[in-house]
Amino acid sequence: MALYEHIFLARQDLSQAQVDALAEGATRIVEEQQGKIVRTETWGLKQLAYKIEKNRKAHFVMLSLDAPGATVAELERQASINEDIIRYLTIRVDAHEDGPSVMMRKGDRSRRREREDEI
Repeated sequence: MALYEHIFLARQDLSQAQVDALAEGATRIVEEQQGKIVRTETWGLKQLAYKIEKNRKAHFVMLSLDAPGATVAELERQASINEDIIRYLTIRVDAHEDGPSVMMRKGDRSRRREREDEI
């Protein structure tokens, strides 16, 4: 099976529980199709560079998958149907990152700077 990273953007007016339910739904689709979710990361509510369907912000979620191509096609089909998902992108990767993704490390770096400024 191939390795993929699937990122989707959910509407800004959804609660965190609803975003988590979307991630669970994607996980269920992958597991029903004999795939495996390696890691799920919720990056939070972030500002968009431009409006997408009248949304200035979006909830970002990344799923690391180990699944066949047919599973990814089904996951993308379901994402295109869902009105709560405003954008999605799936890319094939050679290997999954160990530890947190770059987006998660970015927050750690800024918190570290804040602590250094306090000292």
